[in-house]
Amino acid sequence: MESLEGIVLAQPFFAGLDPAIGALIAGCARNHRFDPDAYLFHEGEEASEFFLLREGDVALEIQAAGRPTLVLGTVHAGDIVGASWLIPPYRWNSDARARTPVRALGIDAACLRGKCEDDPRTGYAMMKRFAPLLVRRLQAAHLQLLDVYGRSDPA
Repeated sequence: MESLEGIVLAQPFFAGLDPAIGALIAGCARNHRFDPDAYLFHEGEEASEFFLLREGDVALEIQAAGRPTLVLGTVHAGDIVGASWLIPPYRWNSDARARTPVRALGIDAACLRGKCEDDPRTGYAMMKRFAPLLVRRLQAAHLQLLDVYGRSDPA
């Protein structure tokens, strides 16, 4: 049986992470399974946990009034679902829905935030990993919205 610490450290998102920090993250982790079409979280809910995908695909979606659901992107095994746990007011800004069967580690947000506060080295390690993730997701959402809501005139 794999330890949670081993699972955390084996994931690409946490590649090269100090094993002591991996142990801190694992101390906040638990296993999850989601069936296809199950929601990991909904927009506006408290971001009390984020997910490290071990298997499966998750769609990040938003609901626009009078329009069909817009998929901002799809997250795959080895990546993180959710970064809103890190930035107040700790609320999800999209829905996350399993597209396939999903196995994930859920990381308790309050637990990990507390460890980041107690150990600045851990906090810095998390910010170094999550800041680029936030930028990539923002850029992807920007492109998706331009595609959906972009100008229709050829000018």
